[in-house]
Amino acid sequence: MPSHEIAVPNLADPKTYADHDMTEIWRRLRAEDPVHRHPESEYGPGFWVVTRYQDVSQVLRDDKSFTSERGNVLATMLQGGDTGAGRMLAVTDGPRHTELRRLLLQAFAPRALAGVTLRVRQSVRRLLTEAVERGECDFAQDIASVIPLETICDLLAVPVADRQEVLKLTKSALASDYESPGADMDRMARGEILLYFSDLLKERRKRPGTDPISLMANAEVQGERLSEEDIILNCYSLIMGGDETSRLSMIGAVRALVENPAQWLALKNGDVTVESAGEEVLRWTTPTMHFGRTATADVKVGERVIAAGDLVTLWFTAANRDEAAFPDPDRFDLARSPNKHLSLGYGRHFCLGAYLGRVEINAMLDGLRTFAGDIELTGPGRRIYSNFLSGMSSLPIALKADPAGPSRRPE
Repeated sequence: MPSHEIAVPNLADPKTYADHDMTEIWRRLRAEDPVHRHPESEYGPGFWVVTRYQDVSQVLRDDKSFTSERGNVLATMLQGGDTGAGRMLAVTDGPRHTELRRLLLQAFAPRALAGVTLRVRQSVRRLLTEAVERGECDFAQDIASVIPLETICDLLAVPVADRQEVLKLTKSALASDYESPGADMDRMARGEILLYFSDLLKERRKRPGTDPISLMANAEVQGERLSEEDIILNCYSLIMGGDETSRLSMIGAVRALVENPAQWLALKNGDVTVESAGEEVLRWTTPTMHFGRTATADVKVGERVIAAGDLVTLWFTAANRDEAAFPDPDRFDLARSPNKHLSLGYGRHFCLGAYLGRVEINAMLDGLRTFAGDIELTGPGRRIYSNFLSGMSSLPIALKADPAGPSRRPE
């Protein structure tokens, strides 16, 4: 069937992903129209939709022909750009990106994260043992929402008293639990996060520590001190990225384990490593559905020529199920190897917090196989509404204790 007959719903509409199983749509686009032209809609101008692993990887590594500085997600790209361009790491390119990334990596190095990693494992153990004792919980709300937030707040040294409010704001800023949130709620949430970090920055200037906020407050990038706005924007980026990806991956992991009992048994019995399982969870869930670029020159991707100035969206959720890159890609396989998924990005913008995210996901998987004997869904759950993130905001489950008792304990 000609590619123009593929019925592609509006990819800019958050409701699309709640109403449609996109698996077959992505499969057909990869096979018949892998660099698809999405038409203009009420959400904004038209844009390219890239779905094959090879093509997505090509764009991500081509820093000369594509830029992040005109937005890297549909929500900002379709509105004309990102206000953090050239200042926030995720939407900065060139030498400034290199220097800012090098600065922040000091706080994200495994050695620097040793204390945070220990607290992650302790937190997972506490939350899971409490959930097993209760018998039932909403995994999304009671466990997965807590672990990454506590972790990134530990990293940024956010006061404990503020953390629940920070979580509420992050959920509102990128995705909603509801189909029709109030007008401008997401914009208001983003504004409140920025104001919060403005106050926190003032405190760090008075009493600096070793956290990323203090590092940015006292360092130079390209020979100049970072402005207050630059630091606040990067705090916003860190808190959003640090919470959402891990949280949604963990929720998706539990759902996948319930739906694939043989894989749960393989994890429980130690037939697969936690590390291998964690990578498959990232591929399978792909919580960040897309990232975007803008072409800076005419460039060929696949069989299409993308013109300078065109908006390009790279769909990780499609590329991570590409038959050419992953044998039997629609099978949840915790032993999958190799597993070069794109869930944490690729190239110069590879996820800054990749190590920390893996620590969180792996700690949760190890905690589940240690303390839970069985997992059952007790309700349908609830999907988030977003054109950027994919996952569940509610997942009611029953956790049964392992009759043999904990066979492994998190360090």
